[in-house]
Amino acid sequence: MLLVGITGGIGSGKTTVCKIFEVLGIPIYYADDRAKLLMHDNIKLVAALKEAFGEEIYQNGQLDRPVLAAKVFNDTAKLEKLNSLVHPAVAEDSVNWQMEHLDAPYTLREAALLFEVGTYKALNKIVMVTAPLDVRLKRVMARDKVTEEQVLARINSQWPEEKKIELADFIITNDGQELIPQVMAVHAELMELAVRG
Repeated sequence: MLLVGITGGIGSGKTTVCKIFEVLGIPIYYADDRAKLLMHDNIKLVAALKEAFGEEIYQNGQLDRPVLAAKVFNDTAKLEKLNSLVHPAVAEDSVNWQMEHLDAPYTLREAALLFEVGTYKALNKIVMVTAPLDVRLKRVMARDKVTEEQVLARINSQWPEEKKIELADFIITNDGQELIPQVMAVHAELMELAVRG
């Protein structure tokens, strides 16, 4: 089976693109959503997080995200520790998920930090969703009710788009024009690759 990654910077609209692939019947592993789930349900991961960051990050059996965020915000070593615990759990979970979708011609693994954490190396092809900066800023400001400065800070914490584009196999430009034909073209190519094996 063809393992395909899909990524894009904040506000690029990769969720919209994923929804189109879902309509086409392609299974999608949403890495960030699964990570949140695992931080609640994976007993081994929960124990490791409590040991690393303190029991107080869980209140009434639920992860207190603001408390955890406050601990790792502006502390590179703690953020790296968090990633070193969560990413292997997500990787293991994605392998199990993959086994449930062996009948699909290909699957998509959606992750914002596909390149930053090195996940892309285990995938056959990468789809990169991109959009002009002004469009990305407007989308995130409207969605998250944040300032332009806050959005730019998030954008600047990720790899530059140019660097991701160089490593991607397919580029989808989500600027509000002709999105579906672009997705259909990528889907057709991936289906052909999947058939050829």
